[in-house]
Amino acid sequence: MTIEYQISLDELHEFNYRIELERGYDLAQAERAPKWTRLEHHQCSNCPLSQTVHSHCPAAVDLHRVIEDFQGLPAFKKAQVRVLTPEREYVKVVGLEEGLRALLGVIMATSACPVLGRLRPMAHQHLPFASNQEFILRAVSLYLARQYFNFREGRHADWELKGLVRLFQQLQLVNQAFWQRIHDTCEGDSNLKAFLTFFSMASSMTYSLETQLQKIRPLVMSAGEGFE
Repeated sequence: MTIEYQISLDELHEFNYRIELERGYDLAQAERAPKWTRLEHHQCSNCPLSQTVHSHCPAAVDLHRVIEDFQGLPAFKKAQVRVLTPEREYVKVVGLEEGLRALLGVIMATSACPVLGRLRPMAHQHLPFASNQEFILRAVSLYLARQYFNFREGRHADWELKGLVRLFQQLQLVNQAFWQRIHDTCEGDSNLKAFLTFFSMASSMTYSLETQLQKIRPLVMSAGEGFE
């Protein structure tokens, strides 16, 4: 399964990316990647990988082409972003940072990073240009669906979402380390701003999950008793 991103700023800046959702660690690709992708360069504090097995950060290796393509381009520049998934097509004219945020998110969630890989179910139901409310609703819904299957199959079910908070705490550590990686190599602000907005959406789940849940409650409860 692949997702394709086509980003067009003008005649001189047109980019195309095909993301394979099921992919592993590509050692040959890693060895050709720039130095800032090496595992020890701002390695995440919660990274479970060993440098003896993974010389480079899997997510950084997957991201470096995008980071370098947009290096020096301003975040406020308008771009037409076309996203092709197996089920549908999305087209939107957005600020470059919003388009990059969506692209960076799906690449990171499908990388061979064992922490980011826990977002892979969301990538398989990819929704580009998602609002913060949509992001929270999808994350909570997928997590609760997993708990339902845990319950049915005799495993512990976390109905209080404690595990979801822990997951996003781990993701926040990854985001902070990636911020440093990208900050070291970027000349412009587009990559930095895109990553900052991605970071902000993830951190909202860590610090104020209850607040975020209250924001989506009216939507979830709008069907009234008839939805039971």
